[in-house]
Amino acid sequence: MTISPLSLIGLAVVLLLLFSVWGKNNPRRALRPIKAFHELQRTIELSVEDGSRLQISLGQGGLLGPQSAAAFAGLTLLQQIADIASDSDQAPVATTGDGTLMLLAQDTLRSSYARVGIRELYHSRLGRVTGLTPFSYAAGTLPLILDRSVLANALIGSFGAEAGLITFASQRSGGFTLGGGDRLSVQSILFASAEEPLIGEELYATGAYTNAGTAHQASLRTQDVLRWLLILLILFAALSPLFAGLQ
Repeated sequence: MTISPLSLIGLAVVLLLLFSVWGKNNPRRALRPIKAFHELQRTIELSVEDGSRLQISLGQGGLLGPQSAAAFAGLTLLQQIADIASDSDQAPVATTGDGTLMLLAQDTLRSSYARVGIRELYHSRLGRVTGLTPFSYAAGTLPLILDRSVLANALIGSFGAEAGLITFASQRSGGFTLGGGDRLSVQSILFASAEEPLIGEELYATGAYTNAGTAHQASLRTQDVLRWLLILLILFAALSPLFAGLQ
C-alpha cells in the first residue's frame, strides 16, 4: 500500500481547514504544558513592568531552504513579544544573520507597533543584521546581550555552534534564556546552556503556545493526526506479511 506525497499534502490541507474552523468554535483547546513558554510569558510581563529589554535571536536561516520553518517560528515569536512589549521603556530588539530575514523582522515589528497604535515609536534599528557568517553574527549579538538593560534572550531559528557563545553570554549577564534550534547538534548545545531549551518539534509549536492564532493550533492537531496515520501505516506494513502467511 502506497500513498502519494500529493495525497498527503491534500489531506494535510483539509485537516488544517477543518481544525481551523473547529478552533474558532472551541478556542479553549488544552495543550500539554511546556515550561519554557510559561517562563517566557512571565519574563515578558516582568520586562514590561521594570522597563527592561528583550532580545530575540532569529539565527541565520534563509527563507528559500529547509531552515525557513525555523525562521518563521522565530518571526511568530517576535510578533507576539512585540505586541506585548513594544510600548515598554526598552523596546525588544531582533538580531539575525540573514538580510532577507532582517527585512521580515523589521516589517513584523513595524506592523506590531502600528497594531498597538504607537507607529511613531518604531525605528528600523530594532531589527538588525549583526553578522553574515556564524561567528560574526554571534560576535555582533554579544554586546546587545551583555547590556545590563536586557532581561531575557530568546534564540528561535536556525543556528550552528555559535548558539553556545550567545547562551554563554546570556548566562554571564544573568538573563533568562530560551533556546530552540532546528538541528540535533544545536539542540544538544541549547539543552546544556539555555535556561529553558525547546526540544525537538517544540520549536515549531511556538505560535500555538504564544496564542498567535487558531491556525497554529490547527497545525499542531494536523501533525498529531498525520503522526498517528504514519504509525498505523508502519504497523500495517510490518504485520501484513504475517497475516498473508497465515492464510
